[in-house]
Amino acid sequence: MLEETGGGRVRCSLHLEFASPESAEKVNRSVELDNDGYVVTKVDGRFIHAEIEAESLNSLLHTLDDFLSCTALADKVVAKRN
Repeated sequence: MLEETGGGRVRCSLHLEFASPESAEKVNRSVELDNDGYVVTKVDGRFIHAEIEAESLNSLLHTLDDFLSCTALADKVVAKRN
């Protein structure tokens, strides 16, 4: 979901599903250091819920691309270790 907030900011909400709650937790721990100040995440069972807010759509898309790339890579590593 993408929405414009007050003051010209934009926000995106993501709900990513993983194979297990353990996988979701490991992936979240792997990427949370890079998220600081850009993405707020919460693990709920097999899901990672992420909120991204930025000053512009361009900035939001850059952050979203980075977050999804890092999350996909972390998921591949976690899947190989299980």
